[in-house]
Amino acid sequence: MMNTSLMPELKPPAAMKRVLMIAYHFPPLAGSSGIQRTLRFVQHLPKFGWEPLVLSADPRAYERTSDDLLADVPPATVVRRAFALDTARHLSIAGRYVGAMARPDRWVSWKYAAVRDGLRMIREYKPQAIWSTYPIATAHLIGAELQRRSGLPWIADFRDPMAQDGYPADPLTWQSYRAIEEHTLRTARFSTFTTPGAARTYLARYPVDGGRVTVLENGYDEETFAAAANGGGERRALHPGAITLLHSGIVYPDERDPTQFFEALGQLKASGAIGAGSLVVRFRASVHDELLQSLAARYDVAEFIDCQPPVPYRQALAEMLDADGLLVMQAANCNEQIPAKIYEYLRANRPILTLTDPQGDTATTLRAAGATDIARLDSAADIGRILPAFLAAIREGRAALPHRQAVANASREGRTAQLAGLLDMATGS
Repeated sequence: MMNTSLMPELKPPAAMKRVLMIAYHFPPLAGSSGIQRTLRFVQHLPKFGWEPLVLSADPRAYERTSDDLLADVPPATVVRRAFALDTARHLSIAGRYVGAMARPDRWVSWKYAAVRDGLRMIREYKPQAIWSTYPIATAHLIGAELQRRSGLPWIADFRDPMAQDGYPADPLTWQSYRAIEEHTLRTARFSTFTTPGAARTYLARYPVDGGRVTVLENGYDEETFAAAANGGGERRALHPGAITLLHSGIVYPDERDPTQFFEALGQLKASGAIGAGSLVVRFRASVHDELLQSLAARYDVAEFIDCQPPVPYRQALAEMLDADGLLVMQAANCNEQIPAKIYEYLRANRPILTLTDPQGDTATTLRAAGATDIARLDSAADIGRILPAFLAAIREGRAALPHRQAVANASREGRTAQLAGLLDMATGS
């Protein structure tokens, strides 16, 4: 049975311990909500007796950078940025590169300098534990090597599953993922996942002691939300006179395919169920604006679609607070994954329309939190049935909002308490 409830009480630590945290996603990287997990752990761990030492990648490896979150890194935090290159951008010729140079991922060059720098940090700061985090698989290669050389207990944060059916598409990359996850599950003191489904899958795939596999969900940061709130907490209409439905973050063409949603919009427009000027669907930082615009043209719904570029993180949170409704899209091939964004959606306390498989972990989590407006992402008929009712409920002020207790349970500070508990157990403190 997997461990799901490690929550130590918040109390003054007797003595500060140290953990070496290996994370590719760390400021000044921009464009990924995955950065929040490590950043907030780094912020909150000292409250639970753990001082974080961060081993990240040189910013040259990032496709896009921004300084907006650098101020959130506590000033006293030790951060080392090991040399790293992006194979696709730095080592390709005419857009082509040797596959082995991007296996298990395009940042495998990070491993060599990171192991060297990590060993130096271990000698200098004498941490009691190591923690590494996916979705950059090279982070677990670094964690495994540092654990082997130092003998320190290691916690491997998988977040989502690695090797899946059909992903990665390249067989050799898939095999490298499989080898990494097998070695990690058998070597790490704890392996953490963000959803119960992912944890169950890995326990079935690798029959290790269930107490070493645990769920550590994503969450939201209350302090950041408080800073993002507008003066007096008053909401501002994003599109006065129209209901604004916001999707904040990347629209993956396969994992969050919006085709059936656009088809449903077209059918509702044709039937007169949704009129011009009554609805705006804003896609913030989708990365795939061309896809959205082509779908809008195909289904003749361009007047409902508003594609907007990335904005600083606090501004994105403020936009969630101002939206009339929030849109989640998650395909059935991601039933064992939960978008990190949904915890921020819960904290924003706005009505949530969830387009996903009703049996997946995303639907289960949101339904338990009181967000019960759920339709299948791959069914235009299902979406077309639920969307008018959802919009009417918003218009009439009776839309379902997340339960307060569910929101409180999803704070990043609470998640950090769970991580501190795992670190305490791993080190026998």
